[in-house]
Amino acid sequence: MNPPSDPSYADHPVGNRLKLSALWTSTLFVFVYVDLFSLYRPDFRADIESGKIAGFDIDQGFLFIVTLYVAIPSLMVFATLVLRPGLNRILSIVLSGFYGVTILGSAIGEWNYFIFGSVIEVILLALIGYYAWTWPKAQPDHGGAGFVELKGSAGGVI
Repeated sequence: MNPPSDPSYADHPVGNRLKLSALWTSTLFVFVYVDLFSLYRPDFRADIESGKIAGFDIDQGFLFIVTLYVAIPSLMVFATLVLRPGLNRILSIVLSGFYGVTILGSAIGEWNYFIFGSVIEVILLALIGYYAWTWPKAQPDHGGAGFVELKGSAGGVI
């Protein structure tokens, strides 16, 4: 049996697109579970029964805004894989910052599980911002063909 550090196993670097997509996916999982766990709270259920959440009426407008709020990072899971790097980078930086601020704001005065989940979400969003901000630039091909992809130390495309 080979030990885990056996050099015979290939190790390929993970590209920025895949990192960002995975981080958006992880963020959404935490979104869902933190919100789902709120349904176990009697005070939250009572708020829902009264037709209000955090002082907002639960109506079509509220539900549309909440759906839009969740749809954007859901679409980013795919968008980070297909958008051009420049647009991908800008959207990831702006949206991760926006969501980080809104999540921090929503955690004020909340229960510990919600604060813990919010901290995880903010860390994941900070990583999204970091990877988008530090996205490697293509290097000019001085041989005349245009630009070449950067290669990682293990030879894989970054």
